[in-house]
Amino acid sequence: MKKIIDIDSESKGAIKIMAIIAAFLWIATNTCAQAQEKGVSFNVQGDLVSSYIWRGMYQSGAAIQPTLGLSAGGFSLTAWGSVDFTGQGHKEADLTAAYSVKGFTISLADYWWAGQAGSNTSGEKANTDVDGAGRNKYFNFDNRDTKHILEAGLAYTLPVEKFPLSIAWYTMFWGGDKKVNDKGEVKNAYSSYIELNYPFTVKTVDLNATLGASPFKSPGNYYNDGFAVTNVGLKATKAIRFTDNFSLPVFAQAIWSPSREDVHFVFGITLKP
Repeated sequence: MKKIIDIDSESKGAIKIMAIIAAFLWIATNTCAQAQEKGVSFNVQGDLVSSYIWRGMYQSGAAIQPTLGLSAGGFSLTAWGSVDFTGQGHKEADLTAAYSVKGFTISLADYWWAGQAGSNTSGEKANTDVDGAGRNKYFNFDNRDTKHILEAGLAYTLPVEKFPLSIAWYTMFWGGDKKVNDKGEVKNAYSSYIELNYPFTVKTVDLNATLGASPFKSPGNYYNDGFAVTNVGLKATKAIRFTDNFSLPVFAQAIWSPSREDVHFVFGITLKP
């Protein structure tokens, strides 16, 4: 008698995620092998910010945001996180794989920001949020209730030295980005975000102007019913030099969110070797 193996939906979701990760690891391995002559570089740094704002939306108060990155040729892998200073409110862990060539950058990101809240108590309620879905369950890959979100992105920077404008489009296509359709069915919302960035320098201060918008309805992430401008910002960065071998980059941001009728001012310090 043949034994029938029943694979539940959570296992299927985990298999899909593992397959995607395996594919990008394969790409990373081959890219690194091809880029040996160019070398492999690592990036380790941490930002201290007065508040954490994502695409014009408030996420938490003062936070520390570490970055660990690897790049070889045009390929990069980045692990990024954010934990607020209380240690109990907001915890985020993101993984991004990207490849850049001739001004284009294609990326795949895994967002997870369902951690930490309520973890200072015991029992099942400590791992649930207001809608009853699991918190702090990083390894839940069931598409029905996972808090992971996979997002694909495509960006392009104009090949004009005096006008380095970049435009990017990002779409969430799997995981915790849901909507209820006219039939009452829960489906992927495919929440999207488009952003323009223009870097420039005034004297010795590096500046970057940002304009970002959600092009259509996103009930669960951008909270808009149609096209909405969510992010208008200006960031200024300046390295304070203490010695010939040590400088400390500091930055300040002014961020407006017309769709939410909100404004934010952020100050930050970047620490890196």
